[in-house]
Amino acid sequence: MKIDFVSDVACPWCAIGLAALEAALRRIGPEIPVELRFQPFELNPDMPPEGEDLAEHLRRKYGAAPERLAATQQMLRERGAELGFAFGERTRIWNTFDAHRLLHWAGLEGRQRELKHALLAAYHTRGLDPGDEAVLVDCARQAGLDAERARAVVRGGDYAAEVRAAEAHWRGLGISAVPSVVIDGRHLIQGGQPPEVFEQALRRLAAEAGG
Repeated sequence: MKIDFVSDVACPWCAIGLAALEAALRRIGPEIPVELRFQPFELNPDMPPEGEDLAEHLRRKYGAAPERLAATQQMLRERGAELGFAFGERTRIWNTFDAHRLLHWAGLEGRQRELKHALLAAYHTRGLDPGDEAVLVDCARQAGLDAERARAVVRGGDYAAEVRAAEAHWRGLGISAVPSVVIDGRHLIQGGQPPEVFEQALRRLAAEAGG
């Protein structure tokens, strides 16, 4: 079974969704062999390198009042804690294109999942800039990747065309919100669903595929 996890590093619900999906996969175990791939999606493709104040960004983009923002952040912390993911203080939001380029390279190296975890923790737990070269290289090192090759990828602009093409592909299929979990290219589950939703869907689809 092939699972494409379409997401953005800057998306807190993507961190929730991934943690829930992985909890479901642990429950299922080897019963259903799964290939998990991470696909790029930018919530803010025009975000400048210096980023933007998070509260101001959410107010301008979604009309989120401070009270609503605080309530959502508390909900995220609680949901994350239930799934073993810690949300820290995030005061800014940054451009994530370079993070997606690095994730593409990590996929070629067989360490994409590890890098995804490192990037999500860097931003959502520690509040670091996922577009900063030093942060990206450190995340690559944490993921077991060669740090100097990672630095060369970031500085050289490698895999930009591949990421743009992948983003266009998923948008062309109607993906406009993340996380979007696409199973075997045909079945879609959206949002930060609980583990039970993913588990039930995966078991049902595996049973249907088995005839």
